[in-house]
Amino acid sequence: MMRTFAAHGDLVHDPASGMTHRAPTPIGSGRITLAQTTVTAWPVVAPRDLDRPIPDSVCWSPIVRCNLQCPQCLDDNTVREANLSERWRVARILADTDVLGVDISGGEPLLLRDLPELLDTVRSGGRSAVSITTNGWHLGRRAAELAEHTDAIRVSLDGPDPGRHDAIRGPLSFDRAVRGIQAAVALRIPVQIQTVLMRRTAGYLQEMVNLAARLGACGFSALQMLPIGAGTALPDELLSDDEAMRLFAALDVPERLHMRLRTRDVAGNFTVIRADGRVWRNDSTALNIGGLHPLRSAADLALTTRDGTA
Repeated sequence: MMRTFAAHGDLVHDPASGMTHRAPTPIGSGRITLAQTTVTAWPVVAPRDLDRPIPDSVCWSPIVRCNLQCPQCLDDNTVREANLSERWRVARILADTDVLGVDISGGEPLLLRDLPELLDTVRSGGRSAVSITTNGWHLGRRAAELAEHTDAIRVSLDGPDPGRHDAIRGPLSFDRAVRGIQAAVALRIPVQIQTVLMRRTAGYLQEMVNLAARLGACGFSALQMLPIGAGTALPDELLSDDEAMRLFAALDVPERLHMRLRTRDVAGNFTVIRADGRVWRNDSTALNIGGLHPLRSAADLALTTRDGTA
């Protein structure tokens, strides 16, 4: 399967998995089409080992609103949601950066009517691959509209069937998400299914992997739960990174399904642009997140603050 990635020298970012790989030789810069099997065979580079002045990828959450109320949500719904002109300003700044991957999340980004145009604006710089992270509720009706504007879609599923998923994310959310995934796959949009890894989901991780393969997803991500946002109320759900790695290593992986485990260690220092237009960053342990400063230019994404500290 040929897909769009973003390259800078020997670094290649996958918008579906959110991982950055190192190619054996430099392959250029900007948006590039490569075979998925080629890229996934290259080693993954941890963000802390990239030696870049800015992040390789960022999550932009231009919307706080969401139609679901997931108990493990990372978003802070007390953050002010900026207006339309502010969203466009942030999109133009992102287009002018050397960030390889921009994932548009929320809240629920499919509630934004101007989402296709925002995606195009970020891609207009020719440097970044873009993705959408969604709960899938509106994906069935918007997949065709988004197909030519995004490089990948990440759909959050936290159970392998309606009973277990809907117990976390709400009634009908499983069926709506599955229909959305099927619509996106039929349109040949690369789909990554992702699950928040916590105690209540750990027992059926293999079922989630099997479901991703059956639905035709190109990959599956298990994301260690972070005690940020609503998740601060769920300390008993946390697994250690060692527990998560043991669970992941025991999985029987279907052929051609690209796998990702995001540990809390890997999530340390990850950069988020929230709906208030400010740059936020996880601390080194990914147990807390802090706001740094407003995003006024590409320089504000620097991995050190203005006084030179990390």
